[in-house]
Amino acid sequence: MGPEHPDPRSPAGAEPGDWQGVHAEHRHAPGAHDHARAHCGQGQGPHAHGHAHGHAHGPSRDTDRGALKLALWLILAFMLAEVIAGVLASSLALLSDAAHMLTDAVALGMALAAARLAARPASGVLTYGFGRAEILSAQANGLTLLVLSVAIVVDAITRLVSPPRVAALPVLIVAVVGSAVNLTAAGILARGSGPDRSLNLEGAYRHVVTDLFGFIATAVAAGVILTTGFDRADAIASLAIAALLLHAAYALLRESGRVFMEAAPAGLDPTAIGREMASQPGVVEVHDLHVWEVTSGFPALSAHVVVGSGRDCHELRRELQQLVGERFGIDHTTLQVDHEAAPQPPIQIELPKATGRRGGGLSREG
Repeated sequence: MGPEHPDPRSPAGAEPGDWQGVHAEHRHAPGAHDHARAHCGQGQGPHAHGHAHGHAHGPSRDTDRGALKLALWLILAFMLAEVIAGVLASSLALLSDAAHMLTDAVALGMALAAARLAARPASGVLTYGFGRAEILSAQANGLTLLVLSVAIVVDAITRLVSPPRVAALPVLIVAVVGSAVNLTAAGILARGSGPDRSLNLEGAYRHVVTDLFGFIATAVAAGVILTTGFDRADAIASLAIAALLLHAAYALLRESGRVFMEAAPAGLDPTAIGREMASQPGVVEVHDLHVWEVTSGFPALSAHVVVGSGRDCHELRRELQQLVGERFGIDHTTLQVDHEAAPQPPIQIELPKATGRRGGGLSREG
């Protein structure tokens, strides 16, 4: 295989800019990258290209799958009991939680399938593998939360206008038990990969946590109905649950959208990275810098670097890759390195001396 070039289609973490090295003396207008440069490594090809990456990208998917399986079985077991209790008690808050638990089960199932798919190695045209299957799963989770919240709001408004009788005691019992079940499931998912869990697992986790808060709201509503007889508390609790769903949906859609729009990962500033690279001794200029995220925990970077005419471009490339990895946590880098063109003396051109014809110069016939 030939040397790898920074992909011109690579996603930009920000509008590409130029960063002049602190030891550089030349300046040029932005965008003027086509001036002459000496190629790095004479006899070794036109450019020096560096491509470095680690072998483990992102959180442990084996750990994710184990946590997802356990939480899925726990949610499914309780969901059936909650549906039965909600129908018998005629509680919208309880049924809305049961519906959300159904989406939890679907979300956990999708997350589990996506984690299995993402574990498959890269091959063929899928040079990054199936890593973004997890991002698709997270975005699908966000969309289901959004749709469900809208449906709950519509039903809650109807019940505010004409509230039905609610059997509060069964609702309170199921809500308390449900809170314990969801707290357990949330704890399982939270321990899945630690603080650096994938967006796929994060989507499932937010589903379960939102459901936990929903159960707490349902328990409060049931307590209010038991003590005051205010049946509209059930619909008000449903509106609170819908607000939580909307918040979780927005967060998931925003974070998965960042990956699909190939923005720089949260917490990484491409301008700061470019300036840090350009400030290294021997670096003249850094441009065409792109920072993006392939999937959760897998940031990538590509850039074009110009180094001083007398510097070892291969050594500088290795130093820059180490800098980016240690300072910014980016292990997948592709750097194209060129030498700055050495100053050239003015070209002198000697013109041949003019000679006349024999016989006294030029003549015109006619």
